[in-house]
Amino acid sequence: MSESSAKHRIETERSPQKKLGQLSALAPFLRPYRLQIILAGLFLVVSAAGALTIPAAIGQVIDQGFMADDLANINRWFWLLFLAAAVMAVGGGLRFYWVSWLGQRVVADIRKAVYGRILGLSPEFFAVTRTGEVLSRLNTDTTLVETLVGSTVSFGIRNVVMLLASSVALAITAPKLALMIAGLIVLMIVPVALIGRWVRRLSRDAQDRIADISAVGDESINAIQTVQAFAQEDRERSRFSEIVEAAVEAAKRRIGASTLMIVLVILMTFGVITFVLWLGARAVLTETMSPGQLGQFVLYAAIAAGSTASLSEIWSQLQRAAGATERLAELLMLEPTITTPKEPLHLSASPLSIRFEHVSFSYPSRPTERVLEDLSFEIAAGQTVAIVGPSGAGKSTILQLLLRFYDPDHGQISLGGVPLQRIDLGELRRAIGYVPQEVAVFSGSVRHNVGYGVADAGAEAIERAAQLAHAQEFIEHWSEGYETELGERGLRLSGGQRQRIAIARALIKSPQLLLLDEATASLDASSEQLVQSALENLRADHTVVVAPGLRTNMGITAPQSLKSCRR
Repeated sequence: MSESSAKHRIETERSPQKKLGQLSALAPFLRPYRLQIILAGLFLVVSAAGALTIPAAIGQVIDQGFMADDLANINRWFWLLFLAAAVMAVGGGLRFYWVSWLGQRVVADIRKAVYGRILGLSPEFFAVTRTGEVLSRLNTDTTLVETLVGSTVSFGIRNVVMLLASSVALAITAPKLALMIAGLIVLMIVPVALIGRWVRRLSRDAQDRIADISAVGDESINAIQTVQAFAQEDRERSRFSEIVEAAVEAAKRRIGASTLMIVLVILMTFGVITFVLWLGARAVLTETMSPGQLGQFVLYAAIAAGSTASLSEIWSQLQRAAGATERLAELLMLEPTITTPKEPLHLSASPLSIRFEHVSFSYPSRPTERVLEDLSFEIAAGQTVAIVGPSGAGKSTILQLLLRFYDPDHGQISLGGVPLQRIDLGELRRAIGYVPQEVAVFSGSVRHNVGYGVADAGAEAIERAAQLAHAQEFIEHWSEGYETELGERGLRLSGGQRQRIAIARALIKSPQLLLLDEATASLDASSEQLVQSALENLRADHTVVVAPGLRTNMGITAPQSLKSCRR
């Protein structure tokens, strides 16, 4: 499934009926844990056998124990009852351990797989999909799957086994009463199923409201400086409060419906048990049934009624989990539009030349708006060139095409004489140092941020890159130096400091091609001159392409400038 065909569905699909067949998407994640599944199934059977033995043991205790004069006979039946309870307890505990372990392990694998797939998607996907929505799927939906694998399926199978086995036991103990119980259980199923559908619908609505909370909160917090700069804290608080209250109201409706279902199930279950006790008491008085048989029958009836009620709730949980699995499967099935060729060509080790041949491009989200039209130019290896033009002319777009965030609609781009689409994506991007307009700073230390693009970057390389970017000037003034924590999104840094950190991050790679997108826009004149001096030293070994801001042309002379415009 391509990004473009699936992105809309991730945002809008809320089908009332989710097919349980979607749960088959979990099979690849369950397959590696066959042994644990077998162990969980084994202990499930052991636990169910113990639980089903208890009513029979109680019946024998009543008939053979209370009414017997032989103390040894009494002891034997009470020991049998205790043994059945012990088997149920140990089997149930071990079943709980393995299904809980399985739930945690499978969900961890799903989260890693989904996150890994998301990281490989192209900017086209993120341009139309809210980050909060994706994170909600990654957290909320995987939690539902964890509940499914870690308890729901196990309880469902256990209740099916208990229902079938108790039904057989009822038929053996008292066939006529068993037939009557079967009719009453069928009558229980109908209203519970109807209310269950209502609960499912309200649960879906409640989950949607939770997703809204995540999306709005993520949006506001990520733009906290803009919110505060425009004094819109009260407005955002009000908007968030409205969404939270809507979620509370949705949850209250779901809780109300669930409460009604619980009350109805308890009333009907005990109503059936009371009715059976009444019929059984009459049978005991007429001596057509022993007291032990009555006790045994009532317990099996309670097991059957309880299993039936539980299965209807489990069905509801399966439906919710199926919907969550479907949404996760959609993310896992997404294929990035930008991929590595099967037989890639390699770049040379020297500075890279650049060639645009009749390139035309429109962003996928705005297909009718041409950003570049029949653009052709060449930049020689080792040359430093500025792309100048008015705002919106496509300067940043050219850099994004060089990084192959997008492919051109028409024409061809080559680096070092190799067509861009024939180069391995990892090799291409490792050869490029990129400083974007909006600098991303990760929560972590200065050392982590500067060395981000190089695995196991050494202290000497990190400090050298910081010196080239003239970032050491402010880093050395901090008491913790390169170990200073920069905070979430680097809020401790000024705009100029953020850009110098980003420049150092690009320079530490010693890239064959350096792309600077308004990289010095937040620097003062003195700092910009220092960075420009560092870039001058890079010219011999690097090709540098600059998209300068309105204030500066980075000191590039006219012969080394390229005017970019729509043409």
